[in-house]
Amino acid sequence: MKTTLNLLSTTLLLFFSLTTYAKENRKSDIIIPQPLSVVHQKGEFNLKNSTVLVPKNSFEAKFLVDELTKLSIPIKTTTKKSKANITLLIDQSIENEEGYKLTIESTNIELKASSNKGLFYGAQSIVQLAREATINKTNQIQNQIIEDQPRFPWRAFMLDEARFFKGKKETLRMIDEMVALKMNVFHWHLTDDAGWRIEIKKYPLLTEIGSKRKDTQTGGFNSKETLNEPHSGFYTQKEIKEIVAYAKERHITVVPEIEMPGHASAAIASYPWLGSSDKKIEVPVFFGKHYAIYNVADERTVTFLKDVVTEVIELFQTDIIHIGGDEVRFNEWETNKEICELKERKNFTSFMDVQIDFTNMMSRFIAEQGVRMMGWNEILGENLHASDNISFDDPSEKVASNVIVHFWMGNPEAIVDAVKQGYDVVNSHNIYTYLDYSYESIPLERSYSFEPVSPNIPTDLRDKVIGIGCQMWGEWIPKVEQMHRQTFPRLAALAEVAWSANERKDYSNFEKRVSIYANRWKANNILFHPIK
Repeated sequence: MKTTLNLLSTTLLLFFSLTTYAKENRKSDIIIPQPLSVVHQKGEFNLKNSTVLVPKNSFEAKFLVDELTKLSIPIKTTTKKSKANITLLIDQSIENEEGYKLTIESTNIELKASSNKGLFYGAQSIVQLAREATINKTNQIQNQIIEDQPRFPWRAFMLDEARFFKGKKETLRMIDEMVALKMNVFHWHLTDDAGWRIEIKKYPLLTEIGSKRKDTQTGGFNSKETLNEPHSGFYTQKEIKEIVAYAKERHITVVPEIEMPGHASAAIASYPWLGSSDKKIEVPVFFGKHYAIYNVADERTVTFLKDVVTEVIELFQTDIIHIGGDEVRFNEWETNKEICELKERKNFTSFMDVQIDFTNMMSRFIAEQGVRMMGWNEILGENLHASDNISFDDPSEKVASNVIVHFWMGNPEAIVDAVKQGYDVVNSHNIYTYLDYSYESIPLERSYSFEPVSPNIPTDLRDKVIGIGCQMWGEWIPKVEQMHRQTFPRLAALAEVAWSANERKDYSNFEKRVSIYANRWKANNILFHPIK
């Protein structure tokens, strides 16, 4: 009987210990994206009257202080390590340059990383833990050890401002939201049929004419309705430099997208000689796939595009430029004498060969500037739009191997083929990542379920899938509030897909964490879709 009571006592003690641990674990398990490893320990660190070590020129430490101050946490700073109880330290033993180790003890917080990037991402985790502490009005963070690093090196958010210009203030706000979720690539869609949003000094008509349209379609692609108001806007080079510098300081790479050879109506409206027909056009009022296409057989057009790319590279100081390359309609090329002569002269079997030849020429030019080209997966020569009834023959040409393929539509097995051919791929499969789609078609759980790496990719090639992108296309999103609601909370789900180890993902757990995280959006007056 005594043995039975002892066993019962031990069992109850173990049960209560596990229950207590489980409660502590749930309390502390709040970080988005989910860290690679979290070991919870007894005790808490009190943030009140803490002192952060801020070495000279340490943006990461200053950033942490600013973020904690925004949470109304009384924080002091010091340049002497002996007087600090929150320290950010470089430690070369941490292999991943974006990884970090965060140790929280009752008397101090120590963040270690092998680079400033890692320190910056670790600081985001401290801020999230601190935010919950202020919500609970305790100012206490549970003791724990977090070891973390991203799954993918490419974690992108794309903002389309060609359709509706949002402006500098909103762009900076979206970069801030990316930063908080440990995303690191801001893909900026700046030119399209509906508008040219970037100042190019050598071609001023691009913004004088191409940044303005008389009206805008509303109600969907088949609608004849319009908003009955003009729309315009563009970024000066000074503004772009400011935004790029702001992003760089926060370890965000800005990748500009300058569409070619299709989606070119705004440019052709500005300079009609760029086009493949004699028809003069205006910046289109209606969205969709337009026939206007650059005449890539004309040396003037090629010079124009090289001039634009040269200014863009200089302006963005980027090592990657996105050229789009999607949804090209060849109708104007089929009736253009120069294009047809080029096709015949080079013994091409299709007009897609003309596009691939042009893409390779631009890729070589871009590579000469020390930059890589990126394009949507149509650049590989696949017809993703058979329902358009456009002329299309299988190409005989192949895109240069140094190009980054941005998959967005089609059979995902095309990614398997692409990596086998040696291409690096960013997976942005539209049925998971298109934030302009309704929550009925892409609910939060569907975005969270996205698995970017097909099991059919050979193990030794899986690192060719370098990451994911999530896209905020703007056709039907004229207002900032609409954009926010479409983006959040799905951006958080996709950030976790990009950062967290697949085995660490758990949707029910994420749903609880994002409900806590949403306090950030509330505090920043960001409208978001209901989480449940």
